Amino acid sequence: MKDPVDVLIIGAGASSAAVAWSLAETKMHILCLEQGDWMKPSEYPSTARDWEARQLNDFHHSPNRRARDTDYPINDADSPIKIANFNGVGGGTVLYAGHFPRFHPSDFRVRTLDGVADDWPIDHATLEPFYAENDRMMGVSGLAGDPAYPPHEPMMPPLPLGKAGATLARGLNKLGWHWWPSDSAIASVDYEGRAKCINLGHCTSGCAQGAKASTDITYWPAAIRAGVELRTRCRVREITTNEHGMASGVIYYDANGIEHFQPAEVVILACNAIGTARILLNSASARFPNGLANSSGLVGKNLMFHPYARIVGYFDETLDGYRGPGNCIWSQEFYETDRSRGFVRGYTFEFSRGQGPVMAAVHGMQIGRLPWGTEHHRAYRRLFCHRTGMVAICEDLPDEHNMVTLDPVLKDTNGIPAPKITYRLSENSRRMLDHAVARASEILRAAGAQDLWSEAPIPDGGWHLMGTARMGIDPARSVVNEWGRGHDVKNLFIVDGSIFVTSAGVNPTRTIQALALYIADNIKQRLATLFD
Repeated sequence: MKDPVDVLIIGAGASSAAVAWSLAETKMHILCLEQGDWMKPSEYPSTARDWEARQLNDFHHSPNRRARDTDYPINDADSPIKIANFNGVGGGTVLYAGHFPRFHPSDFRVRTLDGVADDWPIDHATLEPFYAENDRMMGVSGLAGDPAYPPHEPMMPPLPLGKAGATLARGLNKLGWHWWPSDSAIASVDYEGRAKCINLGHCTSGCAQGAKASTDITYWPAAIRAGVELRTRCRVREITTNEHGMASGVIYYDANGIEHFQPAEVVILACNAIGTARILLNSASARFPNGLANSSGLVGKNLMFHPYARIVGYFDETLDGYRGPGNCIWSQEFYETDRSRGFVRGYTFEFSRGQGPVMAAVHGMQIGRLPWGTEHHRAYRRLFCHRTGMVAICEDLPDEHNMVTLDPVLKDTNGIPAPKITYRLSENSRRMLDHAVARASEILRAAGAQDLWSEAPIPDGGWHLMGTARMGIDPARSVVNEWGRGHDVKNLFIVDGSIFVTSAGVNPTRTIQALALYIADNIKQRLATLFD
């Protein structure tokens, strides 16, 4: 048995890095267990010419496709949207695009405003100081004054719009619709020892430049300097409890498959909405027969993605191709509820650049725009550096039938049951996707696109994982309380996207990290009465 620690954090991604850094000032013994490795930027795909091929293999966003030793399989056959995640120090921030929006104030009050889902037990004002603290740590580029948000001040100037962004902005201007330079967790100038973006365009396969703010290069070095211990290649099987029903530690496997018990006074889960639900369900016991902290029966329930639509156009003029960060501008013209559209809530348009040379060819073949034969090269020249467009990030409402359970057959290499996903696209989401495709098509045509293509939902678009251990005041309707502590287990905290009550219509990472800092602040303020 290992020596006991004060705080044990499971996972080393976006939320765990923030909570570890914040709690470090207490001088408690804080240990983080991560089943993946430290990342080596020198080995990222962006350092070599085969970067596109590696995005489809060892740096693929699907753990089932990537299949590293550090990954666990996910049975997502019963879902039209497949899971994307990454195991390693930095977690999903290693592969995310760095698109970095905040929630709107309305996102915390959807029951009050629109009569659907539930209100959060906290509001935007509660999180605002933690948004600001996280922005300083991660480094945000953007432009102040966006009318879609309450006032906030990015640390750095916005990323350049590029030819693609300027072209699409002209289309939006013709229609009189909102657009603004995106907030991005990508350095537009040198920031806190990180070099500025040099437009490699390989953001989603790891940023070798270090311009993109993954937590392995932002929070974790600061947390480790402050005394936090981070132990890699440690795969947690279950959280154990004592005779009083309190968490007593975890059982985990090291890189050699050897089982260990790590005792702890406090356990914090930060494994995303799939991994956290998996561990809680696998921590069943006589006291907790349906899984740890699951008296509500809601662990694993209310799984939310963001159903994505992708809409692109092909233009006569030469655009950026893949060069530059993937995101340049956004539009929240259709974000708030307007029931005349036939659905509640809304979505964000996230505008992108283009494709690399290989994917332009591969995708051109898949969608029938790149033939074999004499017209092959002529057609390719019309595709490469002539495509741009957007995705629509659609708010997903919570439904209990969308869930994570334990697969009865599939297991990882240590014999731990794999998560099984059951998910159905709601009628509200379907209507929202259709609306987004129609409005995006108008934008592209106004911008001068000659040929359009779309898909909705994006089949491999399960990048955002939320809702499977929701927060709330009522223990019968939530898993953790309004500051992240388990209703059933008073020394268990959850800080990742699983505690989301609703999904909003924006990428969740900035809010996940703000929540983690908020929960850490509550822990620090309540140390003397933490388990009361």
